[in-house]
Amino acid sequence: MKVSYLLTASALSCLTSTSAIPETEVPSKSLAKWKRASPEAPNGYAPADVDCPSTRPSIRVASDISDQEKTWLQKRRPNTVEPMKTLLNRIAIAGFDAGAYIDNHKSNTSALPNIAIAFSGGGYRAMTNGAGVLSAFDSRTPNAETTGQLGGLLQSATYIAGLSGGGWLVGSVYTNNFSSVQSIIDKNADGDIWQLGRSILQGPKEGGLQILNTADYYSSLISIVKTKEDAPGPFNTSLTDYWGRALSFQLVAATDGGPGYTFSSIQDDDDFKNGNAPMPILLADERAPGEKIISLNATNIEFNPFETGSFDPTLYGFAPTKYLGSSFVNGQLPDNSKCVAGFDNVGFVMGTSSSLFNTIVTQLDAQDGVPALVKTALNGVLSTISQDDDDIADYTPNPFLGFRNDTNPSAKNDRLTLVDGGLDGQNIPFNPLIQPVREVDVIFAIDSSGDTVPPTDSMQNWPNGTAIIATYARSVGNTTMQNGTSFPSIPDANTFINLGLNNRPTFFGCNATNTTGPTPLIVYLPNAPYVYNSNTATLQLSYNNTQRDAMIENGYNMATQGNGTIDSKWATCVGCAMLSRSFDRTGTTVPDACKDCFKSYCWDGTVNSTTPAPYFPTMKLTELKLASGVAHFAPSVLTFALAAAVSGHFLF
Repeated sequence: MKVSYLLTASALSCLTSTSAIPETEVPSKSLAKWKRASPEAPNGYAPADVDCPSTRPSIRVASDISDQEKTWLQKRRPNTVEPMKTLLNRIAIAGFDAGAYIDNHKSNTSALPNIAIAFSGGGYRAMTNGAGVLSAFDSRTPNAETTGQLGGLLQSATYIAGLSGGGWLVGSVYTNNFSSVQSIIDKNADGDIWQLGRSILQGPKEGGLQILNTADYYSSLISIVKTKEDAPGPFNTSLTDYWGRALSFQLVAATDGGPGYTFSSIQDDDDFKNGNAPMPILLADERAPGEKIISLNATNIEFNPFETGSFDPTLYGFAPTKYLGSSFVNGQLPDNSKCVAGFDNVGFVMGTSSSLFNTIVTQLDAQDGVPALVKTALNGVLSTISQDDDDIADYTPNPFLGFRNDTNPSAKNDRLTLVDGGLDGQNIPFNPLIQPVREVDVIFAIDSSGDTVPPTDSMQNWPNGTAIIATYARSVGNTTMQNGTSFPSIPDANTFINLGLNNRPTFFGCNATNTTGPTPLIVYLPNAPYVYNSNTATLQLSYNNTQRDAMIENGYNMATQGNGTIDSKWATCVGCAMLSRSFDRTGTTVPDACKDCFKSYCWDGTVNSTTPAPYFPTMKLTELKLASGVAHFAPSVLTFALAAAVSGHFLF
């Protein structure tokens, strides 16, 4: 029997597979040591005054990347050279000596590929499907460095971005010290992270790090959020505080979900600090309370370990992530104001990027096992939050108060209110990665969006290109927001389905000379059924470990194209995509093998905008069979209730 090396022993007892995974021995090298980050907030979840550094923090204009990012890049870019060389040598592009090419240019890393990876939103579907892709790209995954595999692409990348469900993946991996997906799913004890069999409404099962039953879990959510509300200072709380705390119990390997863990503390993790891991970026949108429609004019807000802000010309500024919560005015911290730290709780940041799900915590009456006293207490707290505010994250004090008054939409507001990063339609976090100052060459875009929804006759929850189309529309339909960025031409959603572009990998922007400016090549990887029907509902809240691992396995096969059984040249084509812009910069003749790849995978401009037939994708490889008694998840009454609760929003 052939089985994937991504599945855990417990999962293997429930699954049988003849998927295209090579029968090779697991390498003797051990996985990365399991470890947890350390909390750096001064007072747990509550923001608190701290001593300011010798150079007082301020808001900087976004005319370039930060000095901290520049310094970090001086470590990171050289550290991508050997992993890139190893991967390209293993890929072995015919007629091209990749090792010699890398060696010839390694003294000038700007000539070599600058790689980014982007994970879309889509709830736990996006998190688990994306995890499969991430594991395929990770050299630490067993067998990921064998022939035809893509292990090392993660180690070759400079940036990795996520939003909403994709942000849970990125945030969780980095909060837990850049842990590998494999090391996470190998731990299946009660209380471990990514134990999704109990929904977020139930809370984690007691055991291990988690010591709370359901009632205590909710009491913890209330009491910990209240510490922020009661903290000295102008801090407001919102549903995102409760949502972020609940997420942390599933995603942060610490007792009580690590209320003292901050997003900025990633910069102190050894792997990141020493340039051994890509820079993580999460994305949100700015939106005033009560606004119902997010247009492509919405300001995109990025969170990275160093800074929070936007390159968009509306805001065009960044605040230090570590000192969010400080009372900046007109871009400066007044002399009589102290620095504040701890506001950037990692769960709050992940919750901000996924605030579409905030209304889940309002569905407490549907949850069993919660004492009436706790329900009454939490409902009393939630009743003070207006319906117009139910999906916003409240960043009070607004760090951009008085900053760029002529263009900044929140310049005159004490509150900065942010929402789910996919609510403007851009459900793949391209914006931070297409900024010219970051000089990204290629973006591997994993699209787990659920675009096919009623009233169409198609099977639900597969992507149809809407997310990538939205970024293209923003780049050509709003010259103000474009702000020097460029994006490849993208066809309409009907063309995506009619030409099968939503069902297989496609390269966009292959001809760098046919763009309005420096444009990364986009390697678009849409969710499709390779070994499992991975079109689970966006609002599905529960996955047992077998289902979770099957979703991850499907993503792995998506990334590797069934380990090359769907296309034996796929790994070669990934290598060609990595090198494409580098070839342009160095004036290198494109190998014939790469020309063949581009002919196979590049969108050639063909459009078919006729109404497509109903979309019912078929399984590409042999389907994973769940053992008797382990059924595919069926949406529960609660799931439908939650869907109704957010029916006014996009269901990414």
